[in-house]
Amino acid sequence: MRLNGKLAVVTGGTRGVGAGIARAFAEAGAEVVTCARRPPEVPLKRVEFIPLDVRDPDAAHRFFAELPRVDVLVNNAGGTPHRTLAEADARRHARVLELNLTAPLTVSLAAYAHLRRARGAIVMIGSVSGSRPSPGSAAYGAAKAGLEHLARSMAVEWAPEIRVNTLVLGMVRTELSHLHYGDEQGIAAVARTVPLGRLATPSDIGDAAVFLASDAAAYITGASLHVHGGGERPAFLDAATTDGARPPSRNPTPHQDDEEGEP
Repeated sequence: MRLNGKLAVVTGGTRGVGAGIARAFAEAGAEVVTCARRPPEVPLKRVEFIPLDVRDPDAAHRFFAELPRVDVLVNNAGGTPHRTLAEADARRHARVLELNLTAPLTVSLAAYAHLRRARGAIVMIGSVSGSRPSPGSAAYGAAKAGLEHLARSMAVEWAPEIRVNTLVLGMVRTELSHLHYGDEQGIAAVARTVPLGRLATPSDIGDAAVFLASDAAAYITGASLHVHGGGERPAFLDAATTDGARPPSRNPTPHQDDEEGEP
């Protein structure tokens, strides 16, 4: 799948998953522009960085006004600290909603004219947290649930000129994985809960984003593509005592990858 001659914008594309997406687009032949509040610690090859706070509508419009065209927008910027609901006031939770739900809408509206002229594509970066309980990140999960709904509605309103799809991510191995899963032993234990036996890598996510942005997905819009290695094994199966509920034997050592990034 080649994206030669296309210009792709990846928000939050300076490290981790975002950097993996930016690299994948560059390798597919696209011209890539990333944006974030701070520049990358290590510049990415064949990727231009322009500073932007994606929560600022005026700044977003100025950002896109300076670009000659936009064929693909990947709304990747987002995230949250681990914080139970009672540990913070409503204003802090609202900022999580702003970054993960309102900001993708802000950026998409700012890029709309470019994307419509190019008959382009938007890829939202969602999460399995949007479809299951997310203790410790409830506002984030609510935002990602809303993001999927926004993408489906946007796909209908903006068709046929703009395609809009969502990548629903599971757990991704990054340089910050230790903050979520602990040391190597903890990461390995978490990886064993995934049917495919490993966490995703940023390049896995990048490849899926390139597919949704490419002509190979020309008839796909309003869809959610799950990139989660098979999801999570239901907890009740491990608690049950029948033979049929026991998990199949599997190599307990997960696949290890050199590439790491931000979840």
